[in-house]
Amino acid sequence: MKRLDCKFFERPTVKVARELLGKFLVRKIGNRIIKARIIETEAYCGIKDLACHASKGLTERTKVMFGPAGFSYVYMIYGMYHCLNIVTEKEGNPAAVLIRVAEILNPKPEILNKSKIQSLKLKGPGILCRELKIDKTLNGVNMFKSSKLWIEDGETKIKKSQIKKGKRIGVDYAGKWKNKSWRFYLG
Repeated sequence: MKRLDCKFFERPTVKVARELLGKFLVRKIGNRIIKARIIETEAYCGIKDLACHASKGLTERTKVMFGPAGFSYVYMIYGMYHCLNIVTEKEGNPAAVLIRVAEILNPKPEILNKSKIQSLKLKGPGILCRELKIDKTLNGVNMFKSSKLWIEDGETKIKKSQIKKGKRIGVDYAGKWKNKSWRFYLG
């Protein structure tokens, strides 16, 4: 499979979020390569979007969002869960796509934390990161060059009729921005 390149991510965030559906999130852990099909994403569209971390400006936490497209933005929520985002658009315009849900295509029992996972579908960004061992050590990774984390094109084309949309989850604090239908998933 072909890795997605910078041109894919240097586009409007909402479009990237939609078009990431069906692509493969690939994680290399030791000698094992795990592929997970992306089935749910959310778009976070820069400084004006009050649900976006960058809406509060450039900070140590958000500086990767202000950089070039195609880099990973990994952060912790609630002091216990990591979330994986991919930076989008042109450098200086802080936007990213959150990878919410993916389904593992090539399971290896010794990789998955069987005591907590109930299926191959990694539902929620915290579970996805836990099971794929994605943490802050992978923040700021160049997804085009990394040997540990990258995204590949999918095997099949996703039809528009397969894509559903809804409001983003957990952003009630974001004023009118909480009502944006920028969550995309395969239905």
